[in-house]
Amino acid sequence: MLIAHANLGAVTEAILIAAGSDDNEARIVSDHLVGANLAGHDSHGVGMIPNYMKNLHEGTLRPNRHAEFLRRDGVIGIVDGGRGYGQVIAREAMEWAIGKAREAGVAVTALRNTHHVARVGTYGEQVCAAGLVSLHFVNVNSGPPRVAPFRGATGRMGTNPVCIAVPGTDATPAVVLDFATSKIAIGKVRVAYNEGRQVKEGTLIDGAGRPTTDPSVLFSNPLGAVLPIGEHKGYGLAMMCELLGGALAGSNTVQPENSRDVGITNGMVSIVLNPGHFVDVGWFRHEVDQLVSYLKDTPAADPDAPVLVPGEPERQYRAQRGAAGIPVDDETWREILEAGASVGVAADRLQALARGEGGGSGGSSAG
Repeated sequence: MLIAHANLGAVTEAILIAAGSDDNEARIVSDHLVGANLAGHDSHGVGMIPNYMKNLHEGTLRPNRHAEFLRRDGVIGIVDGGRGYGQVIAREAMEWAIGKAREAGVAVTALRNTHHVARVGTYGEQVCAAGLVSLHFVNVNSGPPRVAPFRGATGRMGTNPVCIAVPGTDATPAVVLDFATSKIAIGKVRVAYNEGRQVKEGTLIDGAGRPTTDPSVLFSNPLGAVLPIGEHKGYGLAMMCELLGGALAGSNTVQPENSRDVGITNGMVSIVLNPGHFVDVGWFRHEVDQLVSYLKDTPAADPDAPVLVPGEPERQYRAQRGAAGIPVDDETWREILEAGASVGVAADRLQALARGEGGGSGGSSAG
């Protein structure tokens, strides 16, 4: 089914408000999730709602929490999320970092004890909108680890994303590199599983360490695993995310002394840089324009697949899905309706909101 993004936002907000979020929190979380779907990242979109409601019922997700700064030592901010929605906590941490980097040229935040921060590229875009540069290193602790080390046959880490974002210019949109250090995000495996399709070869191994394209190996015993991107290089990046986003941020790494029964937990270290404290801003923007133009002008090996730059696929998806609607498979929709019912929202009401009927909490401004 295809659902207009504003209608899908209304569905999401209705569930979040019924689950205890105030209107502002429901809007921020909904905008983030629907925005991920709009950008083509269904793995980090509204399909996460069933997991969120499960965590809420189990007490590992707490509504209406805000970033608590344990320390603000000059340009360094240490933030405790109080098990709140990561979309709110990380956004607030970035707001502080943006203000500090404007003043001092650099700011570093270390985020711990927060629920799922979802699509990390959203925070890179937030920083770019302020004309600043950012780097983000994230660790993931969510049940049994499902990403195998290079040469490994079982999972030992999470998908541990990295994001690096450079602001755009009048001529060039922001350059936002945002990727999991695994070959595929767990959420994308979930989407494939729900849609009843296989994943690409070279992506997964089964519980015996054998290559497979069957996504069910991540949802059955013995548990399979996702392989790292770039073999030893992706594995090395994932490990560094554990050490930076986990250990340095004060958020538990996945080593077995630490509990994994914590719902979805992310730690994140973010570095925000003000280009004007390093070089002439006009010169910097000229270099951005010229480099992007030079790369995109590369003759394409396949005329139907031109060279792109980071952030461009997301913009293409936003244009397409903003016009045509966001696809939601039947199984994911069933899970969303079930999640709504678990907090007292009738399926009929959610179906009506998805059709743009029945009012609701005002919809979403995502996109």
